[in-house]
Amino acid sequence: MKKYLIVVAGGKGTRMGGDMPKQFQSLGEKPVVMLTLERLHAIDPGIQLILVLPADHFELWKELCKKHSFAVPLLLAQGGSTRFHSVQNGLAQVDDIDEALVGVHDGVRPFVSPRVLADCFREAWINGAAVPMIDLQDSLRHIVGGNGATEVVPRDRYRLVQTPQVFKLSLLRRAYEQRFIEEFTDDASVVEALGEQVVAVEGNRENIKLTTPFDLMIAKTIIECWIPQQEI
Repeated sequence: MKKYLIVVAGGKGTRMGGDMPKQFQSLGEKPVVMLTLERLHAIDPGIQLILVLPADHFELWKELCKKHSFAVPLLLAQGGSTRFHSVQNGLAQVDDIDEALVGVHDGVRPFVSPRVLADCFREAWINGAAVPMIDLQDSLRHIVGGNGATEVVPRDRYRLVQTPQVFKLSLLRRAYEQRFIEEFTDDASVVEALGEQVVAVEGNRENIKLTTPFDLMIAKTIIECWIPQQEI
């Protein structure tokens, strides 16, 4: 069974600040997206990685690869105007293999665990679509009016969604043949628009998406305290 992982790294990172897009900002000694790719390859070298970048970042990526002696094998695809279109472009790099699985992962999530990656691919093979999720720890409230009124929401009915989201290739191809709508917030929502269901996989809480400077602070602690304990 062939496995692919499309790593989407096309964001501008306005919330992160700085001159460099968030996927290229340094964490330790390397850009975040490079750490993500190295981790995925270390966990499972058999996965074909596909990196999706905006065309105007290709030259910067080449320079960073040379600077950091980056040697993880991958295919490069051009990003689109939205995440949806970027994934479409990544899918175009996937061979037409009947028995294949394709995952989509955020380039700024460098801390997925080996268990989560394996579980997502296993459950996608069994059920067609698998998405990692974690429980909410904070209380949740719903805004019910324009005057600031709120009501409590049972948090056990909700989950926080992570990546990688993994699917059978035939299913993901059908999903991305649809016309784009704003309600497509992730790959699971695109697949569900076909009337298909996705299976929940328990995620790992460290698998955060690095979006703000505060996230980078947390990431530095994870590297120091969590990464050395992982089996990679």
